[in-house]
Amino acid sequence: MYLASQFAMSLTRFISQRLRSTEGDSFTRIIIYFAIGTIALCVTVILLAHALILGFKSEIKAKVFGFWGHIQITGFNLNNTFESPAVSTDQLFYPTLDTVRQIEFEEESSSGKRVTRRSVGGIRHIQSYALKPGILTRKDNLEGIILKGVGQDFDWSFLSSYIVEGSPLDLQDSLPSRDIWVSATTAARLQLHVEDDLIVYFIQESRQVERRFRVKGIYKTGLEEYDRKFAFVDIRQIQSINGWSDQMVTGFEVFVDDLTDLDPMTAYIYYDWLPDDLYIESIRQKFPAIFDWVDLQDINEQVLMILMLIVAMINLITVLLILILERFTMVGILKALGATDRIIRAIFIRLTIRILIWGMVIGNAVALLIGWLQSTYSLMKLNEAEYYLSVVPIKWDLWFFLLMNALILIVALLTLWIPSLYIKRIQPVKAIRFK
Repeated sequence: MYLASQFAMSLTRFISQRLRSTEGDSFTRIIIYFAIGTIALCVTVILLAHALILGFKSEIKAKVFGFWGHIQITGFNLNNTFESPAVSTDQLFYPTLDTVRQIEFEEESSSGKRVTRRSVGGIRHIQSYALKPGILTRKDNLEGIILKGVGQDFDWSFLSSYIVEGSPLDLQDSLPSRDIWVSATTAARLQLHVEDDLIVYFIQESRQVERRFRVKGIYKTGLEEYDRKFAFVDIRQIQSINGWSDQMVTGFEVFVDDLTDLDPMTAYIYYDWLPDDLYIESIRQKFPAIFDWVDLQDINEQVLMILMLIVAMINLITVLLILILERFTMVGILKALGATDRIIRAIFIRLTIRILIWGMVIGNAVALLIGWLQSTYSLMKLNEAEYYLSVVPIKWDLWFFLLMNALILIVALLTLWIPSLYIKRIQPVKAIRFK
C-alpha cells in the first residue's frame, strides 16, 4: 500500500511537471500565464483595498480623536450650543483619572450570558478646555470663530504634527498668553501670517468685549469643518472674558490607551467617577454621522473582497476545465492504462495549485510594493476638502494579511474539487477516439 501510494505521487508529480514544460507557444502555457495574472490581480486588489480602507479609517478617527479626545465630560447643555455652563476643575476625577489602568467590566456574550472581561489598556490622559464663540477681524475682513482655550495640561502631540507655520502656544508664563493658533483656512481668508496681530470680538452679557491676539502658529488638520471654525488660545483668556475663576472650564477631554475600551471606559467613568451634575459621552456618540460614514467603508470592502474571490475562483475553475479538456485524450489513455480517477484528478489539481501559489506570491509582492511606494512617495492624492485627507493612506494589518492568504488558499482548494469531478465522466474509448 505504501509503495502504491508513493508510485501514485511520483506519477502525478512527473506528469504535472511535463504539462508545465509544454512548448512555449502552446495554448496551455498561455492559459497558465493568464490564470496566474488574474489571481495575482485579485490578491493585490483585496490586500490593497483593506490596507487603504484601514488607513483611511485610522487617519480620520485619529484626527477627530485628536481634536476632541475619546471621551468628553461637560455640564448639561440643554441648548446644544458652544456656550456650555461652566464646570469646576475641583473634581474627584481630575487630574487623577489618568492613573486608571486596566478595568474589569461585564459584557453580554454571543450566547446571551453576562461575562466578565478586562480592558486592553487604561486611561492615557485627561485635559481641561474652554470654548468661546467670537468674531475674528483683521483690517476689513471678518470671520466667525470658536476659540478653544487650552491649558498647561494640553497634549500637543496631535496638533504638533499638523503645524504649517510657527510653534505651539507658550502657556508657562504666569500671565495669560496673547498668542493664538489659527487654521490655514482662516489664515488664507484673512491673509494672516505668524506674528500678525488680529482682534477677536465677543458678546458677553449683552456687551461687546474685544481681545487683541498675535498669531503664534498656523495648523492644518484637513478636517475642513473644524479647521474653518476653531482657533486655539490660552484657556485663561476665555476664563477672563467669561468672568470665570481659574478653576472654571467648559469641560474635560479624556484619552484612552486602546479604542476597543471606549465604551466600557465611558461606562466606568460614568458609574464610578462622575458626579450627578456632569454629563459624559464618547466621541462616537457626539459625532455619530462621521463614524457611521467611516464604518460604511467596511461594507464597500466586504463587497469588493467577495467579488474578487468570486472572480479568482471562477478563473481557477475555468482554467482547470480547459486544462482537462485540452488533455482529454491523455486522460483517456491514462484511464486505459489503469490510472484511477483519483490519480488523474491529483495531476490536474497539482498543476492548478502551482498556478494558484504563483498568483498569490506575485499578488502579495505587488500589493506590498504598491503600498510601500504610496507610503514613501505619496503618489496617489485625494481632494482634502471631500475626504479629509490629502493623500491615500496605507496601513497594513499583519493578521488580516495572513488570514486572507490562508482563506484564498482554502477556498481555492475547495473550489478546485468541483471541476475535477468531471474526470469521472470521461470514458477511455470515447476520449481516445476524440482526437
